[in-house]
Amino acid sequence: MLSFEWLPFAGGLVGLIVGLTGVGGGALMAPILLIGFGLDLVTVVATDLLFATITKLAVTRVHQKNQFVDWQITKRMWIGSIPATLLIVWLAQSGYLFESPEWIIQVLGVLILLSAISLIFGDRIQAFQTSNRIGNPDKFLKLQPSMTTASGVVLGTLVTLTSVGAGALGAVLLRALYPLRMQAQKLIATDTVHAIPVSLLGGLSYLALELTDLKVLGLLLLGSIPMAIVGGCLVARLPIKLTRKLLATALLVAGLKLLLG
Repeated sequence: MLSFEWLPFAGGLVGLIVGLTGVGGGALMAPILLIGFGLDLVTVVATDLLFATITKLAVTRVHQKNQFVDWQITKRMWIGSIPATLLIVWLAQSGYLFESPEWIIQVLGVLILLSAISLIFGDRIQAFQTSNRIGNPDKFLKLQPSMTTASGVVLGTLVTLTSVGAGALGAVLLRALYPLRMQAQKLIATDTVHAIPVSLLGGLSYLALELTDLKVLGLLLLGSIPMAIVGGCLVARLPIKLTRKLLATALLVAGLKLLLG
């Protein structure tokens, strides 16, 4: 197991990834804390949610300044994700979720693998959906609002339960639902901003239940905040596709490690 002295470096790595790609940060941080630092699942979920919130807030100002956020899509997703988050929080407060965390670890492993797969095949999914959008625009546009809200429900549930899903899975859903609007920079910004109130509500609720390790959180943020800002400033300059391929490889390894032990 790594000592806590390495936490700022772990936070810095994930912060840079969040700033550069908007995806995969939570999916990467969770196995780092579980496998690398030996923290228990409940502490990982609770701490990772607040970590994700503060890290993404640090880079949001950069995205707003560049006018990359699609607020219409963000609001549609919030209609589904925020109520779903509140439901999972209520279940956690009632003691129904973390009594037997083994199944959540399995869900977490599956989500991390799905995050990796979505990074690999995201371009193909967007290309396929672009053909559908152009070929049958009326039907596609009619379903967009409701499907966006339904996607928010799925993401809000998964994120609050495992701290994973808002980034890579959120990105692939946005690319599938809005293939013509979701170009690289807009996708990163919109996906990042949508996740903030979801992870904030979950994180604060777990904090109130005294499940968060504030020392771990502080050390992670020491590295993540400056690196997230750096990543946000570099987002328009670096090859995003290469970064995502490298991240997908890391997520595949982490997901298999959680599932296979």
